[in-house]
Amino acid sequence: MATKNASGKKATLDEKTTWKLRFALSGIRTVNNKRLDNLFLQIDGQFLEEDGYEPPQGFIKQILPSVEIVSSSSSDDDAKAKTIARRPLELSSSRWMLSEDPEDRQFGLWIWGLFKEPLYPFMLLEIETKEMVLPGKEEDKIGPLKLFAQVTHIRDNDAGVVLKDCDLNVKEIETVNADPFGASKIELFEYVSIGQISFQPTVS
Repeated sequence: MATKNASGKKATLDEKTTWKLRFALSGIRTVNNKRLDNLFLQIDGQFLEEDGYEPPQGFIKQILPSVEIVSSSSSDDDAKAKTIARRPLELSSSRWMLSEDPEDRQFGLWIWGLFKEPLYPFMLLEIETKEMVLPGKEEDKIGPLKLFAQVTHIRDNDAGVVLKDCDLNVKEIETVNADPFGASKIELFEYVSIGQISFQPTVS
């Protein structure tokens, strides 16, 4: 059962609640092609809603400074190396939208008047990050990331908005022939998990 956060107030999707978004990533490649596993990032931000949209949707207003990175290298000569980056991870853009089941939208029960308002059991989240320089003499970097998540969204009587931990994905695109002669091509994509994202609210 969900519980209230430390402030005892209900979490919301507006400027009254600042959320800690924690990323646990694996298999991230740096600009110098170094693999980073067990990469932990955190940003602080507010889910702000834009007026005039149904279902509710908006963007994340980032609160800086906000991040500490701890990464573990998978290279043979430095398997347990750890790095702490003091520079914050910055968002270049973001988008969130409350949603019914994306695979079964036409059967939303609220349409039939069974609930006073839409339940929207999911939040569809898209985040783009800026390039980030890692500490060290090599001045290696993590390139911009475009991340996607389908977050379980609950409205709890005591806690308010609850956002559940979920997979964090990237979109992989493959170009294939659309006909046997290769005269035309189409792009196919799939979402591939590269880690997890979790959410912790702090209500002012």
